[in-house]
Amino acid sequence: MLIQLAAQATELSFWSWRVEDKAFYEHIVKQYKAKTGDDIRFTAHDNTDYPTVLSAALASGGGPDIIHARSYGGLSTLADAGHLLPLTPAQIPALARMGEGVLAGAAGYKPPHDKVLYGVPFATQSLGIYVNKALLASHGITTLPRSWDEFKAVCRQLKARGVTPLANGIKDAPVLEQMFGVVGPGFYGGTAFFKDVMAGRKHFTAPEFVRAIEEVVALREFMPSNASQIAENEARTLFAMGQAAFFMSGTWNIETIRALNSKIEFDFVAAPPVRPGAPTWMSTFADGNYAVNAHSKHREAALRFVRYLASNEFGQQFSDQLRQMSAVPGVFPTDPLLAQVSRTSQQHGTPFIMLVGFRYQNPNGSVMLRDGLQRLMQGQGTASALANEIQSGLSVWHPPFRKEATR
Repeated sequence: MLIQLAAQATELSFWSWRVEDKAFYEHIVKQYKAKTGDDIRFTAHDNTDYPTVLSAALASGGGPDIIHARSYGGLSTLADAGHLLPLTPAQIPALARMGEGVLAGAAGYKPPHDKVLYGVPFATQSLGIYVNKALLASHGITTLPRSWDEFKAVCRQLKARGVTPLANGIKDAPVLEQMFGVVGPGFYGGTAFFKDVMAGRKHFTAPEFVRAIEEVVALREFMPSNASQIAENEARTLFAMGQAAFFMSGTWNIETIRALNSKIEFDFVAAPPVRPGAPTWMSTFADGNYAVNAHSKHREAALRFVRYLASNEFGQQFSDQLRQMSAVPGVFPTDPLLAQVSRTSQQHGTPFIMLVGFRYQNPNGSVMLRDGLQRLMQGQGTASALANEIQSGLSVWHPPFRKEATR
């Protein structure tokens, strides 16, 4: 991508929740300033505070010129409120080369915003199982389980030998939704089921979805004995330090695990199929977007920078330095493990069901699922009751379900 020096240098502000990526973005903006003259001030806010801080600033007519925005419901809330600048392939040519699936996370939700793009996707993430190969080999397990029953049998074998099979705990409800994203699609039917519930042809009370909930809850027996005190950070550390054989999470943890233990030998794979030969699924989703403040006083300069963030030059640096799967077309991971995951997600990817389809309004599908799983793992309630709760809650606003409820 050819970048020319701007006729007049501009100072732009860029806000993000990616505190851990601060050094990378500061390096990028220095590069960009050297090429264009434009100066970008990158500010990283705490992950949990960011939505509130950003929304308050935008609502008062302020906020940054460039916004690191979430995907799906996280972006549409800002877009539908008129805070984000609509983007087109004429402004950002890379958008024309991005797939429909990844662009779904960059669109508004409520008409007339629902068919409009408001962001440039920056990464995709996949959910799977981290596997400590050396630990398994030390117990004579040198091949991965070929079915879900075999996976559970391996977990029981390890537990009988005093090894913690699964690092995950139940303290963080969002982690339980991620576990559901790893395990659930094999039982409810992956993409076909997702399309059916989006269209209203199936309900979340379907037996296959109830079974998926039951299988995730059943994993409680393989977690650490103090699972109620284990959040994502603790689970990741347990796995990285060789104190658990498996860890269900997303690709964003690859580099963190390596940083915690540079000597660990691990793999990242999709959950085994329900039975040998059955479909294998890997839940995937767009991680977030680069957006422009609709009220920015430096709109053209902001668009120039976002065009750069959609370039192959930037995308390759993003992938190589942050070890993430860039959403920019034509960028391929050079990290061998990430390249393997990228191929798997392309062949077996399925939407991360609640994030992609049901986080747009309240009751929020993700919140109902994750909180419900947490209750079930604490011995409260049943999978069937949770499925009914989810279906009833989403019938309040999901159009196909709402139509049925009002008949």
